[in-house]
Amino acid sequence: MGMTDVLIVGAGPTGLVLASDLARQGAAVRIVDRSPVPPRTSRAKGPNARSLEILDDLGVAEAVLAAGSAPLPMLKYRDRLPVAETDPWADSAPTPDAPYDRGRLIAQWRLEEILRDRLAGYGVRVELGREVTGRAEGPGARHVDVTFAEGRTERARYVVGCDGAHSSVRKLLGIGFEGATAEDQVMVCGDVDLADGALARTRWHQWFDEDGAVMLCPIPGTRTGWWFQAGPERDGRGRPLAPTADGFRRLLARHTALPGRALTGAELLSTYRVNVRMADRFRAGRVFLAGDAAHVHAVAGGLGMNTGIQDAFNLGWKLGLVLAGHAGAELLDTYEEERLTVAARTLDLTSERLRATLEAIRRPGGGLDAAITSDTTGLGVGYRWSSLARGHAEVPQAGDGSPDAPDAEVRTARDGERPAPQPGDRAPDAPCADAVTGARTRLHRVFAGPGTTVLGFGPGSAAALREVAAAYGDAGVRTCRVYAAHEDLGESGPGAAVVDDEGHAAAAYGTKASDGTRTGTGTGTVVVVRPDHHLGLSAPADDTRSVRAYLQQLHGGTRSAEGVAERFSGIGGRHR
Repeated sequence: MGMTDVLIVGAGPTGLVLASDLARQGAAVRIVDRSPVPPRTSRAKGPNARSLEILDDLGVAEAVLAAGSAPLPMLKYRDRLPVAETDPWADSAPTPDAPYDRGRLIAQWRLEEILRDRLAGYGVRVELGREVTGRAEGPGARHVDVTFAEGRTERARYVVGCDGAHSSVRKLLGIGFEGATAEDQVMVCGDVDLADGALARTRWHQWFDEDGAVMLCPIPGTRTGWWFQAGPERDGRGRPLAPTADGFRRLLARHTALPGRALTGAELLSTYRVNVRMADRFRAGRVFLAGDAAHVHAVAGGLGMNTGIQDAFNLGWKLGLVLAGHAGAELLDTYEEERLTVAARTLDLTSERLRATLEAIRRPGGGLDAAITSDTTGLGVGYRWSSLARGHAEVPQAGDGSPDAPDAEVRTARDGERPAPQPGDRAPDAPCADAVTGARTRLHRVFAGPGTTVLGFGPGSAAALREVAAAYGDAGVRTCRVYAAHEDLGESGPGAAVVDDEGHAAAAYGTKASDGTRTGTGTGTVVVVRPDHHLGLSAPADDTRSVRAYLQQLHGGTRSAEGVAERFSGIGGRHR
């Protein structure tokens, strides 16, 4: 029986992001889906800002931006008349450390199409019409045997269930999915066509009345297509009726100034109930859960698909390093450690945003903008409590992404301008110039592609970067020297080099006083950035013990790291 490295069950955005990340790392990956054809669903309205950074890393952000549209202002109505207009992003703008300040509207099926095309570029195609019905993993086993409905059994080193809220993989593992479904919080949904010109496609139209609601948002890439969401029709006993095209027409006529006949077609009809659940565990042996298979959230804030994409980006690099022999299997323990805590916090956040939205729409002018806060961008999610955050906090700190983070003062940058990122936080982006060609680039471009990145700020970091390259250059670790605008570039060392010509990188990482120019020490700073753009460590460049210990934690299982202690102990001496 042949064996694949990773079998992914479920080909939605979570599974496709994970498959693409693993395939580009050279892993033998297969992805299956029970649907006989690619699902055409528009449920999720698009990636948030953090997911756009991930899609950028995977090389598909440009295609997503081209196929989608910017979030739209919301026009709110009461008794069929417009009463308020709100643009939730009016006060938001890209910044040097976060070039994506908002998400993108795009139909889920179109996003999946873009990701399938990217995956096909690695020679991997979704195997459709394949339903998992059994699994077996003996004690101490080095693989998982997966049985399919057609009777075939196939073997994989690891299996990841990305197969949605009704996950077959989760059920086969016997993992609980605790939570609640709010039977009284119901919405009917579908993709509809409206008569050409019936509504301005530059707004997300929202009618909230005391006896119901209708919401219509234009679907990018279509001329007459709209997302339709509404409170359901109900029978004489108050029970919600199943969605139908005629029912949608009646709802349209009841709540809007449009006649029912303006709705010319409806498909992908569904009923949504608020469902808030989380798996007891995200891992059982060699099997993992990600996305809706691991957690489902209230729809408010649009975090369901986005949390799944971010699960995949967290797990992908860890599986890749272990499969390549560049890290020990214990690295995989950190997936549940980090993502289960984030999922719990997201459940709380989305439930609170739903409560705020339901309260807002009782008043004329209230709308879905009540669900949108800075938290819903995903840019603030981090892992300060993680064992992969060097010097991680025993007690979670404010803003660290934990479900019960108390108010706490975070360390500020040495120049006092802004909070400096802590180990576990998202690594800031920054515009800079390639030190060799002068071409404009960004730090996230330096981070792009699988691999740990070690940044060196200040002249004193050069020796540390040389030692990192010598010890770990063959283990998926790259180095990048970040020069200040006034620094002499000198002879180039190993790895990449950029010029922080506008000072944004030093400001973002809080290293302005550590580059030796103000203090006269010449020490510099070394920053280790994980493959998923999170800080692992920030240390003075002469603190080689911390740098060595952290890289051994991530990459200590690799043969190329043997003798690393000896190499590091000779900083400034034997260099490649």
